[in-house]
Amino acid sequence: MKRKFLGKEVILIVCFIFLFSAFVFGQGKDIQGKGKVMQLDFAKKTVIVNEKIFTWDANTLFYDEKGSPISITADRLTKGTLVSIEATVVKKKPLVIKKLSLLPKK
Repeated sequence: MKRKFLGKEVILIVCFIFLFSAFVFGQGKDIQGKGKVMQLDFAKKTVIVNEKIFTWDANTLFYDEKGSPISITADRLTKGTLVSIEATVVKKKPLVIKKLSLLPKK
């Protein structure tokens, strides 16, 4: 009789482990934010927005105020420019930008 009870406990514990691990691994590792460009370094491909360091790579998409794709240049992205950023979290590294959109000036 004890064996049946022990078997049910094991099944219940295993179900809880799978349930909680699904919640942990299912969390998104992407962040979104808006703000002004505080610092910019084209040589290192980094930008600081809202005191967070972001970096871009060949897969990063850049858009202008109207939503049209652009190639990023020093005259388009300057210090003080309002931007919207979607980035991926990489542990112990700067956030990698997936999409950077220039916002209209007020």
